[in-house]
Amino acid sequence: MAGVGGGNDFQWCFSQVKGAIDEDVAEADIISTVEFNYSGDLLATGDKGGRVVIFQREQESKNRPHSRGEYNVYSTFQSHEPEFDYLKSLEIEEKINKIRWLPQQNAAHSLLSTNDKTIKLWKISERDKKAEGYNLKEEDGRLRDPFRITSLRVPVLQPMDLMVEASPRRIFANAHTYHINSISVNSDHETYLSADDLRINLWHLEITDRSFNIVDIKPANMEELTEVITAAECHPNQCNVFVYSSSKGTIRLCDMRAAALCDRHTKFFEEPEDPSSRSFFSEIISSISDVKFSHSGRYMMTRDYLSVKVWDLNMENRPVETYQVHEYLRSKLCSLYENDCIFDKFECCWNGTDSAIMTGSYNNFFRMFDRNTRRDITLEASRESSKPRGILKPRKVCTGGKRKKDEISVDSLDFNKKILHTAWHPKENVIAVAATNNLYIFQDKMN
Repeated sequence: MAGVGGGNDFQWCFSQVKGAIDEDVAEADIISTVEFNYSGDLLATGDKGGRVVIFQREQESKNRPHSRGEYNVYSTFQSHEPEFDYLKSLEIEEKINKIRWLPQQNAAHSLLSTNDKTIKLWKISERDKKAEGYNLKEEDGRLRDPFRITSLRVPVLQPMDLMVEASPRRIFANAHTYHINSISVNSDHETYLSADDLRINLWHLEITDRSFNIVDIKPANMEELTEVITAAECHPNQCNVFVYSSSKGTIRLCDMRAAALCDRHTKFFEEPEDPSSRSFFSEIISSISDVKFSHSGRYMMTRDYLSVKVWDLNMENRPVETYQVHEYLRSKLCSLYENDCIFDKFECCWNGTDSAIMTGSYNNFFRMFDRNTRRDITLEASRESSKPRGILKPRKVCTGGKRKKDEISVDSLDFNKKILHTAWHPKENVIAVAATNNLYIFQDKMN
């Protein structure tokens, strides 16, 4: 049971932390996306500097049979460079918005990475042999005079130090007028979708010069614009179904079999608003920042500013589960609006069995919710608690009255330290948490 801790459940403990300790963090080093591959043996991060760093899990050592392998750097490459749109006089940031792995087809690995405008398909492959004994060139690469070749050699493969190469196989560009916020690989493993603020496109992985526009919510007059697309995802096992969320807190499920242009949704998920809790900030905090299907495909999870909701695809009028992430911030919305934190886009993720969910908060806190027991826990990603195999202590926020010894006051939370991006290993209780420029890896305590 992938619980969240407490009682008879397992406890989370520190495993690793990656990244510099410096107080002054360079903007380019801030992690902007985290993603495990399908097996969980590779973990990719993208940053605001356009770099992708891939960590590979080491094999378990025979000397320590109970210790699971650590993640070490496998490959680092520059995925995107800053560009300039001369037509609109706009700078295009190199920041990696999303990374999505493709299922492994051969010895090489493939992933999609995107910035605001351009999606790239990268192939990551290993080379541990090199060919020697060419007839037409010397070992240093110089060409030989063909008239001086008196005998033919058969080239042979010689072992060499392992090299990991990342090469761009496809570049999907010029299809988005607005900033790309989502990419999602379809379950047919041949197509994927990309979404920006107003449109969703469907691509074939082999074709770069055209895509099909499957959703377009741009009004004829932009002054009539009332909502934007905030996230989109393909169904995990039905290649014709996808969902997209909006800034109004609604989710639309579309079926590509119904029509080529999916402007008319098949299902519309919306929770009726409680009139008594309506405020100036209601519309902002109801905007959905992330949507994720469960691995089973039966449920989907959405994250808004204050909560995580789990929806049954068969019930559109309200979520089946609602989890409060940081309800104590409701009284602080005015100051969070003034410092722009209210617009932060938190992501959420499922564990491998869909029994627990995780999402981030402020002060480097992240939250876990156990769907079976309805228990929840708040943990902190910090170097102070990063002793090897050290057990993470649950954290509590004091909302008023007398503060207990282990509690932290809501007024002393650091809103510059925020955990927006998290990932859960697809098969094990191993999690990756991005805290500014550091990547923390935690796992369940092994006896």
